[in-house]
Amino acid sequence: MDNNKVFSMKLSKVYPLLIAKAERKGRTAEEVDEIICWLTGYDRADIAEQLKKDVDYGDFFNDAPHMNPDIEYIKGTICGVRVEEISDPLMRKIRCLDKLVDELAKGRPMDKILNRKK
Repeated sequence: MDNNKVFSMKLSKVYPLLIAKAERKGRTAEEVDEIICWLTGYDRADIAEQLKKDVDYGDFFNDAPHMNPDIEYIKGTICGVRVEEISDPLMRKIRCLDKLVDELAKGRPMDKILNRKK
């Protein structure tokens, strides 16, 4: 998929898909929100506001209050691509979120997802 297509998708369309992925595997929307907050620096009220404003997915990440510096420790494959090899910084942020939600859906404990050092 073209990067610009991904960046221009509405957060209001992507967010429910992230929630649904987690819930299908017995996880919760609150856990997805916790991951998003950890990664981006938004709080839950900020996420709700961004959804209400119907921002683009790219803008959601570009305007994030504080990307977690531990993002560099997120490794592995998502959609057949190794996240650590993604050269576009914005796409890497987006795929890192996908990877974290994927780990959540696969049953990985939240403390292992959020404690990424080494």
